[in-house]
Amino acid sequence: MEQYESDLPSTGTDSGLLSGAQLAAIRRSLTNGRGALTRRSLLRATGTGALTVGGLATLSACGIPAATKENGAGPSNADHSAQEKEVNFSNWTQYMDISDDKKHHPTLDEFTRRTGIQVKYTEDINDNVEFFGKIKPQLAGGQDTGRDLMVLTDWLAARLIRLGWAQQLDPAHLPHAYANLAPQFRMPDWDPGRAYSYPWTGIPTVIAYNAKATGGKKVDSITQLLDDPSLKGRVGFLSEMRDSVGMTLLDLGKDPAKFTDADFDAAIGRLQKGVDTKQIRRFTGNDYTGDLVKGDLAACVAWGGDVTQLRADNPDIKYAIPAAGYMTSSDNLLVPAKARHQSNAEKLIDYYYELPVAAKLAAFINYQCPVEGVGDELAKIDPALAQNQLILPDRAMAAKSHSFRSLSEAEETAYERKFSKLIGA
Repeated sequence: MEQYESDLPSTGTDSGLLSGAQLAAIRRSLTNGRGALTRRSLLRATGTGALTVGGLATLSACGIPAATKENGAGPSNADHSAQEKEVNFSNWTQYMDISDDKKHHPTLDEFTRRTGIQVKYTEDINDNVEFFGKIKPQLAGGQDTGRDLMVLTDWLAARLIRLGWAQQLDPAHLPHAYANLAPQFRMPDWDPGRAYSYPWTGIPTVIAYNAKATGGKKVDSITQLLDDPSLKGRVGFLSEMRDSVGMTLLDLGKDPAKFTDADFDAAIGRLQKGVDTKQIRRFTGNDYTGDLVKGDLAACVAWGGDVTQLRADNPDIKYAIPAAGYMTSSDNLLVPAKARHQSNAEKLIDYYYELPVAAKLAAFINYQCPVEGVGDELAKIDPALAQNQLILPDRAMAAKSHSFRSLSEAEETAYERKFSKLIGA
């Protein structure tokens, strides 16, 4: 038996342009991928806005040069934090603890009581691309976006850093963050050593299965998903390229952080065989959750936050970490260029890396906590959550985590085109 099978308690491009293949991937994500929903699962999330065709056209229109000293769009050294005790924080919906009456965010309120810094908290991020469309004109023009802190997924965080549109953080203001950041998140290839960003949450990609639908059989590898005849026609993969291809690369013995074009093609070929033999029922976004609960999907590639929430209501839902490893992405805190209150923003980042605060946030949102050593504090809130490996992986499980490497513009276009063809998008 795989050690981490869930027998636990239930509970981009430098120019800023997007290619046609990238836009197709974005439309796919907004239609049925993670971008189609808030960062909570279908069980708890409300609906979210979608990017319009006009919005996509805006992003694919004429290019805007990266920030440089010559065009005046580089990060500003001016910081008004001492004079203006405020911080403007943009985040995804349902991605912060909230009181029962829905009127207060307890951890933010405590930060203000402690520091005197007022937090203007806005849930105005519904998907990465839509949000990029909002802030791109100001950043490209060397203007303040009106935001001091924002939460962006890996690929967009990487793009802002490449373009010079993110402020380098002052480590002197981040003692808890520096000390408590979990090792698996310390060295992303797009921000080695976390000079510009710190993760808000991790998003593990695992295998989920309905034990009732599998007749009690555990499912713990991509090979089993693709080759086990008892699962034929009841297997799901995700419509997000980095998750499905990344998991398949691992199963092939390849490192998603170092793979070649040939490796990518081999993974696509492996998945194509699953399509051709009708082993794979379909490629899905979050909509796999309903099919998994009903048993229409016996097993699938899934996101950890969804699995945690599904298991709270259905003990037949299990998960497994393949021996070959699993994929993890993250949503990340960044300070945009020209932000007026960088020091205040850094204090807020550091605050969320204090163990009691991190525990309160993790208990509410149920995604992987990037803060090392938070287990005892989380156990005080909910012992079952503290034992959940999808929220707090132990060192052995974390060692099996892998990230998809950054892609060049040409790679992004070519890979998304091949993946779109595979899934019929």
